[in-house]
Amino acid sequence: MGGHGPSTDWGEDKAISFKTTLGLWLFLLYVLVYIGFIWINVASPETMEVKVFAGQNLAVVYGFFLIALAFVMGIIYDILCTNKEYELNEKEDSDK
Repeated sequence: MGGHGPSTDWGEDKAISFKTTLGLWLFLLYVLVYIGFIWINVASPETMEVKVFAGQNLAVVYGFFLIALAFVMGIIYDILCTNKEYELNEKEDSDK
């Protein structure tokens, strides 16, 4: 096997601690919202049958909300991490 290295040099990631912390907080938030979904299903399954929006029951609406929340959290993560990388790279460039 050829020993092919990386095609680009990415350099040091100065925002890794920010990214890790943010990712863990967003994950915790998502887990708490998901636990709410599970809790309702276990504690009161009939509640999930209640029609809440456009003729859809709570289970469907909550499920789509979880999907949308994950998507939005991914966008937020990307924006905040990208801004932090630019901030740290500009700071490094100005220190030179």
